Amino acid sequence: MATIKDVAKEAGVSVATVSRVINKSPKASQISIDNVTKAMAKLNYRPNAAARALVNQTTTTMGVLVGDVSDPFFGSLIKSVDGIARDNGKHLLIGNGYHNAEDERRALEILINSRCEAIIVHAKGLSDEELIGYAQEVKGMVFINRHIPQLAERCISLDNRKGAYLATEYLIRHGHRKIACISSTHNIEDTVQRKDGYLAALSDHGIELSKSYIEYGDPNSDGGEIAMTNLLSKSLDITAVVAYNDYMAAGALTTLDQNGFKVPESISMVGFDDGLIARFVHPSLTTVRYPIEIMAERAANLALAISRDEVIEEETAVFTPTLVRRNSVHQR
Repeated sequence: MATIKDVAKEAGVSVATVSRVINKSPKASQISIDNVTKAMAKLNYRPNAAARALVNQTTTTMGVLVGDVSDPFFGSLIKSVDGIARDNGKHLLIGNGYHNAEDERRALEILINSRCEAIIVHAKGLSDEELIGYAQEVKGMVFINRHIPQLAERCISLDNRKGAYLATEYLIRHGHRKIACISSTHNIEDTVQRKDGYLAALSDHGIELSKSYIEYGDPNSDGGEIAMTNLLSKSLDITAVVAYNDYMAAGALTTLDQNGFKVPESISMVGFDDGLIARFVHPSLTTVRYPIEIMAERAANLALAISRDEVIEEETAVFTPTLVRRNSVHQR
């Protein structure tokens, strides 16, 4: 397969000249245009994105780094970013980081080397310092679901603490005081913030519970099943549960059903995220809505604006979660 270098050699010109012709630059002479066009036809050469980018110094790609593309939460994030990318004539490149520093680093390096004009980053493994370094290298890099003080103008985040506080307080208002918490084993700021919100709501309402009321698991349905099983094995007096996310809540609901507990009559349940699963479990899940689609659109637009040195109007950087009331909470 012929390359741009082969075309340059056949036409007797430089690679830069071939690129100017491909990009219809006014700097290309008619003689160069004729020679390059003949060489391209002879070699059956088709210009690619890399060749076009040599002259205009732009690419048709945006990048997005997520935890795991198979997770519906990140699927929603990606779809929203892709919508903005398409509106701007861009194609989306996707990297998985799995909340692991090494994987995040590798994925970011690939996106950067692919010369993405803008990159939206959901990273939990890399340190603030390392992400600041990447941001200095890539002007159009924006961080979602993370707040880095030195890059506050490039961060779009959610008030996770307030979300967990709302969930716990909702249960308290329904007469619950023996409220357990199913938390995540992942060592990320979301875990800390959501647990803090749960504890703050208890404290503000004068409720004291032992640490035994908090159980941990992987942030998926299997983790929720295991965490709920562990809570039941402690023989605690539990009337309600706040879960780290909807998948853990769904797993917990399965464990409760298997052990003869009716939800919400015996134990009430509140999730977090308001993903699709929250509407289809039984009973449908009261949860905290995470407006990831709106946040992702905001992050994508911000990343493109920064990369193009456009004037950025002041918009929301920290989003507020809201409660979605369904059928998994019962009045005591």
